[in-house]
Amino acid sequence: MRTIIAFLLYVVLAVLLLPVLLICYLGRWSEPLIAIGKWALSIGSKILAIQVGVSGLERIDKKRAYVFMANHLSLIDGPLLFWIIPQSIRVILKKEVLRIPIIGQGMRHVGFVPVDRKRLKGGKKSIERATQLIKEKGFSFLIFPEGTRSRDGEIQPFKRGGFFLALGSQVPVVPISIQGTYKMMPRGSFFVKKGRVKVEFHHPLSVSDYNLQTMPQLIEKVRNTIKDSLK
Repeated sequence: MRTIIAFLLYVVLAVLLLPVLLICYLGRWSEPLIAIGKWALSIGSKILAIQVGVSGLERIDKKRAYVFMANHLSLIDGPLLFWIIPQSIRVILKKEVLRIPIIGQGMRHVGFVPVDRKRLKGGKKSIERATQLIKEKGFSFLIFPEGTRSRDGEIQPFKRGGFFLALGSQVPVVPISIQGTYKMMPRGSFFVKKGRVKVEFHHPLSVSDYNLQTMPQLIEKVRNTIKDSLK
């Protein structure tokens, strides 16, 4: 029931936000939409009875761009981290998400980057676009380096896309450990169970000493940082 109520809330908000989206589009404003999105997700978390414990936020400089990288357990992870991360965050996500009426247009307007996983060079183009936005706009991005949700709740191997983004833009990587969402909404489930989520922001990792040849070492360091905190 809570999931249905939250879904209906977002439908109503999407309709009500249509004039706001139009005004922001004409004025080329993005920050009001980001703020509204974070507010809506905070309301949704309360409706879904999600209790969130967050640590490590003091490690984040709100004025600095980062590539945030988190393990991926559930559909809840993205919206939850978008709300919690104390910045005007952008996301690289499947292009199908941007087809959601009104909300999808809002995501595209504020700088969310779609990726076409069916095209051979789709990921490369998305990383290039996100790198450009970091350099020109100072945006931070949220990445799930596993590429997809875990099937068994265990951390999976990391893909390289997000690390190309970090090296190309030369901004620090912030590993994030998230626990609890797998039990609340495992892969294949359409309803959210109430529960407690633990989110930990680890120390930002500089990428200045890494290059394409030493990227595997950076990948291992980020993955181990997240994995060790999940024990």
